[in-house]
Amino acid sequence: MVSLSMADILHMSVRGMSFRRSIVHGFRAKVSRNSTYLAWLFLSNAALFCVASAQDPVLTGIVADAESERGLPRAHVFIASSMIGTTTDRDGQFVLAGVPPGAHRLVVTMLGYESVHVDTLFRAGKQYEFYFHLNSTAIELEEVVVNARLARRWQRRLIKFTRLFVGETENSNLTSILNPEVLSFTSRLGKLSATASEPLTIENRALGYQIQYYLKEFFHYGVTLKYDGEPSFTELVPIDSIEAERWRVNRQAAFAGSQRHFLLSVLAGRVEEEGFEVYRRFSLEPNSSRFKMDSNQLLEPGPSPLEKILTFTGILEIVYTKESEDDHFRQWQRKPDWSRPGPQISFMELNSGPTAIDESGEVIDPYGVKVYGYYAFERAADRVPKEYRPPDWTHK
Repeated sequence: MVSLSMADILHMSVRGMSFRRSIVHGFRAKVSRNSTYLAWLFLSNAALFCVASAQDPVLTGIVADAESERGLPRAHVFIASSMIGTTTDRDGQFVLAGVPPGAHRLVVTMLGYESVHVDTLFRAGKQYEFYFHLNSTAIELEEVVVNARLARRWQRRLIKFTRLFVGETENSNLTSILNPEVLSFTSRLGKLSATASEPLTIENRALGYQIQYYLKEFFHYGVTLKYDGEPSFTELVPIDSIEAERWRVNRQAAFAGSQRHFLLSVLAGRVEEEGFEVYRRFSLEPNSSRFKMDSNQLLEPGPSPLEKILTFTGILEIVYTKESEDDHFRQWQRKPDWSRPGPQISFMELNSGPTAIDESGEVIDPYGVKVYGYYAFERAADRVPKEYRPPDWTHK
């Protein structure tokens, strides 16, 4: 039995630990009422000539100004949390190939316009066509008064934001926000909120990615952390073979034991082989009982062959036995130096009943689950794109 104090439980919990998840109320983000999109999904069995696999869906479409209906060049169109993206041509048209079948969020952004997204289940061998209308945003020019006191206050808030958003793992030491000047902070009565006038550019030299992060919301108060946004990944170029090898090793380590690794293992029926133990709890109180659970009972058939329903009662305790807690986690947990490191332990709850996951281990509803423990500890500095798999991963 793992002994946990209530203070430990509260310290472990993070609201909105992943790039796309805001889990305070279990609601799902939707397109702003002021932003509209029209998406016609034309399904075709015609042969598609493209670089991607013939079985992959192909997405085409137009991004236009909502008022003039003129095509918008260089709008960014991408699959959230992935390296799959493109920009529109001078007429506002785009072609996005290489999208794996499954549930994805397609995001469209452009500076000076409200971003939009659509959540769609993409099927193999089909073609999808979209037409997006973007509404322009008013650019307000405010008088900025800069003095030493305000600059110091902004810097303190930036340090706090970076610690909460990027994280406190070893990888966070090599992860930086390259354009922090786009951030604005509001702090009152211990509550910190943040907005960004442009996408955050995050360079992760630990894993070898640059991330464009479209921040929608950030809120911190006490033990509650809630943030939401859409990331787009790009691989960095290593300076030499040593850095390339370090990235390869670090990416495998970031994937190992992660929430995606766990859900993919459940889908493949390889939970124990991959190093996981699963228990059911009905409370996070330190003296509450836990019961070994058959992971085969976690999934039920979904509405399509590409989906499964994740269902359980109570709280899942997920123990990853192939890696121990690292020193940064132990410091975050305020564990005494003399205590022995244990396995990595995470907890998962369903926010509002059974929730669907796709074949890539993605929770389709971004707010479908709430997590604590190790899954809450690992944040932006430890994220790999959703399509990442270690070289030896062959399970379907």
